[in-house]
This record gives sequence, C-alpha cells and structure tokens, in this order.
Amino acid sequence: MFSKACEYGIRASIFIAKNSYDGKRVSPKKISEEINSPQAFTAKILQVLVKHDIIKSVKGAYGGFEIDKKHIATIKLSQIVEAIDGDNIYKSCGLGLKKCNDKHPCPVHDKFISIREGLKTMLENTNLEELALDIKTGVSFLKT
Repeated sequence: MFSKACEYGIRASIFIAKNSYDGKRVSPKKISEEINSPQAFTAKILQVLVKHDIIKSVKGAYGGFEIDKKHIATIKLSQIVEAIDGDNIYKSCGLGLKKCNDKHPCPVHDKFISIREGLKTMLENTNLEELALDIKTGVSFLKT
C-alpha cells in the first residue's frame, strides 16, 4: 500500500520520536541502521519530513534529527503519508490499474473502497506518541 519511501518515513519518524522522549537527537546513519534502510535514501526522506515540519533538523557537532516532545502527540501518521506519498493511497486502484474508477471499475473496486476508508481513519487517528511509546516499552518493534 505504501511506497518504500513512505514505509521508511513512518519508521524513521517513530524512531526519532522515541529518542526525542529521552532528549536525544539521532543521526541519519543511526536512523538508517535502526530501521534497515539505505542511508542516502533515508537522508532524502528525512529532508522531506523536515520540509513538512514533521521532524526538525539540527546542524552542528551535537546535531541530528528530533521532534519537539510537546508535538509528538499531535503528529498523525496521515501527515507523514501525505508528505511522502501524497493522497494517492486514498484514490488509487487496489490492483494498480491506471484507469479504474466508478464507471470503469476493476474486479475489487467496490470492495477496496471500504479498505481505503478504514486505512484513512487509522492514519488520521494514530499519532506518533502512541507508536513511539510502544517501541519504548517493547510492545512493538521497528527492526527484524
């Protein structure tokens, strides 16, 4: 459903949020290691997230990426998805056809509508705080 960039962006944001709770900034290298993503690709994704005010970049010897603690609970997964993939996930065909629509539907068109609506609801109602705290407490993980 998500592009690889979006998957990495979500995982990176969760990892940064987890570390931000401890007052730590993290380097692009550390982020890419922890989320199993290529470092150069991760750096490009992080810049997109900075541009959309989801994460903050701090330059210098003690620099890195962080999220202000008071904003972690307000950042929704939908913001990350939209910053990286746009709103295509809510509109695209479930089978990847370019011309699928209500007048010319693919075999799963009608069934996929409810899946997209459920996904949109989940993304709009899930914030980084709950996901970062699940990682912090060991309930879930980012790396296999």
